Amino acid sequence: MSEVPPTRMNEQVFKSKKKAAESGHKLLKKKADALKVKFRDYAKSIAETKSGMAADSSNAFFSLTQAEYAAGNFKQKVSEGSMTARVRVGAGIDNVAGVKLPVFSYYETGAATDNASLGLAGGGKKIAAVREKYTALLQNLIKLASLQTSFVTLDEAMKVTNRRVNALENVTIPKIEGVLDYIARELDELEREDFTRLKLVQSKKEAEMKIETAKRDAAMAEQFAKGLAFSKANEEDITAQFDAGDDEDVVF
Repeated sequence: MSEVPPTRMNEQVFKSKKKAAESGHKLLKKKADALKVKFRDYAKSIAETKSGMAADSSNAFFSLTQAEYAAGNFKQKVSEGSMTARVRVGAGIDNVAGVKLPVFSYYETGAATDNASLGLAGGGKKIAAVREKYTALLQNLIKLASLQTSFVTLDEAMKVTNRRVNALENVTIPKIEGVLDYIARELDELEREDFTRLKLVQSKKEAEMKIETAKRDAAMAEQFAKGLAFSKANEEDITAQFDAGDDEDVVF
């Protein structure tokens, strides 16, 4: 803090920094709260999806076994067809409190089914059931992948946000407050020094004025005494020139 000059300008600068840091802390705190709410929602959705995945996977594989029992081994016929994907995974972005989360979606390409003739000899209903159950399983897998990826990304964003909140709360704002306290103390000390200096100057001026006043009064008293003595001397000289015996008698 000693490297910061204790001036009024620096005090205003650090007050502005403190205000900006407090505003940023409030915004990051709100962002962290929003991310926590979304984080809990994702965790709940992942738990629900995973709880149903075991049953869906078991039903899909059991349905495949039933179809193979009813229609025979049809995997060779499926692999012989044109392996054109009828289902694809789309990628998107979901914005949560400024954090971009990847989102995967299921969509059909509309490609024709080459193996539509499967099950004509028998087991067609079981094969259709297999297709339906594996489609549902695939949708759940894509949903789970989307939730899990967003969950991990959100977790990293929460860690970064919480570190920033803690840094502002425990490091930046206390440091700025310490600098402001230092500047306030130094400014108060400078004001006290200026006040003491002014008092000394004023007392010195008052003493000089008293001395000058005393000298002026002494000079005026001295002049007054000289004037009084001079007037007495003149009176004495004037009365001494006259003698009553020299005056002639006045006859009425």
